Amino acid sequence: MTGVLSDLPPTSAALILLGVLLSSSIFADAVASRTRLPRISLLVMVGVGVAIVQQLWLEAPDARPLDGLGEPLVQVALVMVAFLLGGELTRERLRLTGALILIVSLSVVVVGALAVGLGLLGLGFPLVVAVSLAAISVATDPAAVQETVHASGDTRLRARLLLGIVAIDDGWGIVVFGLAMAALGWTLNGAGGGERALLEAAWELGGAVLLGTLIGLPAAWLTGRLAPGEPTQVEAIALILLLAGVSSWLGVSSLLAAMVSGVLVANLSRHHTRSFNEIEHIEWPFLVFFFVLSGASVDLYRLDEALALTLAYILLRLLGRLLGGLLGVRLARERQADLPRHIGLALTPQAGVAMGMALLAAERFPEHGAVLLSTVVASTVVFEILGPVLVRRVLR
Repeated sequence: MTGVLSDLPPTSAALILLGVLLSSSIFADAVASRTRLPRISLLVMVGVGVAIVQQLWLEAPDARPLDGLGEPLVQVALVMVAFLLGGELTRERLRLTGALILIVSLSVVVVGALAVGLGLLGLGFPLVVAVSLAAISVATDPAAVQETVHASGDTRLRARLLLGIVAIDDGWGIVVFGLAMAALGWTLNGAGGGERALLEAAWELGGAVLLGTLIGLPAAWLTGRLAPGEPTQVEAIALILLLAGVSSWLGVSSLLAAMVSGVLVANLSRHHTRSFNEIEHIEWPFLVFFFVLSGASVDLYRLDEALALTLAYILLRLLGRLLGGLLGVRLARERQADLPRHIGLALTPQAGVAMGMALLAAERFPEHGAVLLSTVVASTVVFEILGPVLVRRVLR
């Protein structure tokens, strides 16, 4: 804590900051209702303002708002979003759009990663940096896409397709990142380093599917039985906290585990009509913390160290998403004609998962750690501000 809050007891300071952050959502709603700016972008800009005040005005470069409390809040927010997105993948919806989701998502993943990796190598950046950022570029922030689609009220095919793609996007991200770290390990350290990275990726992916199944199956049977018709708020919160806490303890992907649980509850719960009402009712305050803290996490003192790399990464990722979307729509055109050609641009938001990947890459390759972290954090702010605007444009 810095400034005036540093003189208060930690509990009081944390509660005041929570109140201030939630109040910022009221400001964002007021501005968004009078302009064309998405409220998510406004909340991220509020977070950047917090970073400027703390790091430049109060001269506390290492200070972060809600130290020790911010990470659990962000984790819970992402688990809620992933669970709700898993609920979008019902049998009926997969029957109608499953092939489209697979074609477009794979196209965006492959073309996007190649564009970033080959582009950075062509510009002369080191192999570790180029491959790491190519893998990190695959991840999409599901919270920004889901919230923007929800706020638009759009229920057309393109909106359902976007929700389906971001629901599986982080699964692709984990696979690609694990393979990339394994390939770098083999190239730089021999087979031992590659095997370790591959095993870690397999556990993060497979363990998440197992955990999501172990929690999702009993939840599908239990939820909604206490109060016939729909689950209670206590049931919803218990499920989310279990998923977030156990996945963190086991070191598996909380997003993938939550998505698997959401799929199981949505498809197996036949004793009530809607599985996710209560989570939707409590989701927004946690998303406010997530978006503001994402903006506040930028390290302003390190921006100049990676300015050229950050600009290159932003432009190449946008190009890769655009080209990947164009190819995916072209391949899927025979199946469905009502797809926007620039759908890949709606998959540009990037936040928590990308930051987690950057931390892992920095730990594995410490000589490139600072520049990787600076690039990902700075570009995340740009993508979180620009991304919702692009999502709304694609939906229109």
